[in-house]
Amino acid sequence: MYYRFIALLERLERTGNFLETAALVTLFSSMMLLAVGQIVLREIFNTGFVWADELIKLMVLWLAMVGSISAARENRHIRIDALSHVLPDLGIQAIRIFVDLFAALVCSVIAWQAWRYLQVEIEYEDTVLVNIPAWIAHSIMPAAFLLISFRFLVLVVKQIGAIVTRSSLRPGA
Repeated sequence: MYYRFIALLERLERTGNFLETAALVTLFSSMMLLAVGQIVLREIFNTGFVWADELIKLMVLWLAMVGSISAARENRHIRIDALSHVLPDLGIQAIRIFVDLFAALVCSVIAWQAWRYLQVEIEYEDTVLVNIPAWIAHSIMPAAFLLISFRFLVLVVKQIGAIVTRSSLRPGA
């Protein structure tokens, strides 16, 4: 049962890796092309797209959020690692499990609050760019924090699995 669960998580991870990488490449490339195009249009032709600057800001938001999901996937988020030099491996893993569970909880709360904010945007019918509902542009916030929370939970499951597997491989355990 545990191995099926791990296999499912690995399949979800591979799919997520592909989608995240594709989104990062697409967002970054599009943002750069739009920004350079806007500069060329303004400097050479004294014109430009009215909506381009706002779209670039939204693309930066989406790029940051998808990049955060990717950082959590790769376990490359910021850590203060002062105790790893004095604690044994099991102690370090236990602390990481606790910290990742706490991070998952915090990200879940942020996702919930971002969802509530999205509901307010829908109610007040805010718009961005020309006339696009703002909730569509800002929907990345609850989705990203929910996925980051999921990534932290996956890290916890992997860390617990590593502890259990190591203790079952030890002679006399």
